[in-house]
Amino acid sequence: MARGGTARRQLPPPLPPEERTVGQLVAEAIRMYGTRPLVAVLIGAVVVAVNVLAIAVPRDVALALSPVALGLALTPAYLLAIGAVTGASLRSRDALRAFLVGVLVMLPFPYLVFTLVLPGLAWLALVGLSVPAALVERLPAWDALKRGVALARADYVHALGGLCALAIVVFVTQASVYLALRAYAESAAQVAAALAALVASPLLFFGGALLYVDQEARLRAKRARG
Repeated sequence: MARGGTARRQLPPPLPPEERTVGQLVAEAIRMYGTRPLVAVLIGAVVVAVNVLAIAVPRDVALALSPVALGLALTPAYLLAIGAVTGASLRSRDALRAFLVGVLVMLPFPYLVFTLVLPGLAWLALVGLSVPAALVERLPAWDALKRGVALARADYVHALGGLCALAIVVFVTQASVYLALRAYAESAAQVAAALAALVASPLLFFGGALLYVDQEARLRAKRARG
């Protein structure tokens, strides 16, 4: 017991946001998941609802409506994660403005991610931070979009790499949970998929909110050096 406690005390402290690596970003997202279980459940429930609706409607209708529908459905989940990470209030006009920015940001995403996931993640890495900029910094929509691009450019490799790593972790976790439920609980495929999304998807939203903290710190440090 003492040896284990000593080992824990010897762990190095986490790096500050301006120096945080992609691996630490993922680890911090997992930590946020554990400390905000209710928010995680709410985010997962939103994702499950989106998946259920996507399965229920015909494929051509889903493709036609997805540009607006995804923004309307998934932006609230992102706002929940941003509020949990930054402490920003969601009961304000700023939250409504951030919601509208999120809908705008998501418009091209379904087409970019339709054949390959990477173009969609590259787009979100470039402009996705506009949503927390609108909420936390209380910026008008156009200024928030410009701010989001400026934040991304502070260290675009970190932003894109972070989203890619989070997407991989979520995919592997979701697939593992799905296979475990199918193998041991003999659940229906739809139920197993819904539970897997409920468990895994919040990591992506927490990580996206933490990316704002990282990039904002990087931009401040870059300007201080300049």
